[in-house]
Amino acid sequence: MNGSLSPVPAVDTHAHVFHAGMRLAADAWHRPDHEAPLEDYLACLDQAGVDRAVLAAISLFEDADDYALAATAAHPRLRTTVIADPSIPFSRLREMNRLGAVGIRLQWRSTPVIPDLDAPEWRRLLRTIADLGWHVELHDNGARLPASIARIERSGAPLVVDHFGRPDRALGARCAGFQAVLRAVERGHCWVKMSADFRVGSDAMVRELVADLLAHAGADRLFWGSDWPFAGAEQEISYAQTIARFESLVPDPSCRDAIHRTAADFYFGSR
Repeated sequence: MNGSLSPVPAVDTHAHVFHAGMRLAADAWHRPDHEAPLEDYLACLDQAGVDRAVLAAISLFEDADDYALAATAAHPRLRTTVIADPSIPFSRLREMNRLGAVGIRLQWRSTPVIPDLDAPEWRRLLRTIADLGWHVELHDNGARLPASIARIERSGAPLVVDHFGRPDRALGARCAGFQAVLRAVERGHCWVKMSADFRVGSDAMVRELVADLLAHAGADRLFWGSDWPFAGAEQEISYAQTIARFESLVPDPSCRDAIHRTAADFYFGSR
């Protein structure tokens, strides 16, 4: 993706892997009719010249963490987030950390009522996440982001917001949630994934979001992610198209390199 002249490793910070043997969750928002095995994803990375990748914990399956953790344990080029709730033992988190986990994912976009992050059990979990050096990856509707952002920030855990913050399509960059994301980025404890723009809104809206993010955050607070295998849009999107889209939204190669460098530092601690 960067070509042989660039010393910066390309990093895809948002992808999912799963196989037919995994049990679907009762409240799964999507029921895939195909597999997305690790081998296929690694082949996509190799073909595109993407050096490293971060798996985003997938809420569709009851045992999603096991497959992703096996992948990160076997492949140093990978990291993953995990699904976890306050009942998880600290010993399990430490084991996940050893296997290549770097954070927890709060996949709440399809959750009618989200948990109270100010509850004692959630405060303990978020403090533990911060102590491990992990981050909180948050995926929710833009309108609900402000309250969650404030509570996660108070915990001291770094925050990564998925999919541009999923602003209200009618409001775009004026959405209160997206504005809260911009303010959080400016405070220095929040990063944003420019991922799955095909889920977010029109081309004009996405370009406005990118312009605002670059103006407020710069490359030091942004990541790029493909969202492979494009759940719900599997027949409409290809991996090559996501790369071309990134290059269109961020046409400056040096800026794209800086975004990849930010991801390499954040997730892998190296360049």
